[in-house]
Amino acid sequence: MIALCAVLCGADNWVEIEEFGKAKREWFDRFLKLPNGIPSHDTFGRVFGMLDPEQFAACFSQWVASVSQLVQGEVVAIDGKTLRGCHDRSNGRGALHLVSAWATENRMVLGQTPTAAHSNEITAIPELLQLLDLPGCLVTIDAMGCQKNIAQQIVDGGAEYLLAVKANQGELHQNIKDVFACWEREGFDQVAHSFQEQVGRDHGRGERRRCWVITDPEELAYVDPTGQWAKLSGVARISYRREYCKESDGKESDGKAPEEAADEVRYYTCSHPT
Repeated sequence: MIALCAVLCGADNWVEIEEFGKAKREWFDRFLKLPNGIPSHDTFGRVFGMLDPEQFAACFSQWVASVSQLVQGEVVAIDGKTLRGCHDRSNGRGALHLVSAWATENRMVLGQTPTAAHSNEITAIPELLQLLDLPGCLVTIDAMGCQKNIAQQIVDGGAEYLLAVKANQGELHQNIKDVFACWEREGFDQVAHSFQEQVGRDHGRGERRRCWVITDPEELAYVDPTGQWAKLSGVARISYRREYCKESDGKESDGKAPEEAADEVRYYTCSHPT
């Protein structure tokens, strides 16, 4: 219980869990018998090191499902994270890397799957999806999860997907870039698409986000000529432009020399473009 509450409040290593327990000792005494006080960080590490990760993950997911209720269209973000301070050099065990599913509306971790390294997320993500019941949700994953089998698994589970696409996806990434480059020249008004723009300002910097989603069947056939991407309904391009505000002396509001506006472009595939 101590570890669970600590992690829910942002702790991500055994030392932080111990410190959280000590800070909330009076509160924990209302529910737990702690004759020897809050366990040390070493004790937390040893206890969790003896647990079967797969069984623990399954039990955790079942408990979360019993206390949470996903809403239609809720975004579930799947991402990997390496926990700080959890390695065990004496036993030759490296830091624990977890792939987690985060429900953005409920603000709750729905499930986690441990994996040996970041490169193994491709195999860990399908295992995590098997633990989850996500009908009607939108599952977002970074480029590591942009795989045909993962997209198929999400659709088979009654959910929708939004998958980031990077250059290591080869032909898929290039085809999406080609489609957007073509219609940027020709004019987006000549192809089925949607567009949204968001402008904001924070810490003396302006940020402009623009999103195009192309849904034209002919363009999607060019992106996926073999039709292997399950329920592919759109491809998206999001551009980020950060503009640094200058004072009258030509410097930024924090006194530093102004920088040039920075641009960043990202591409996505999606099964539910709206």
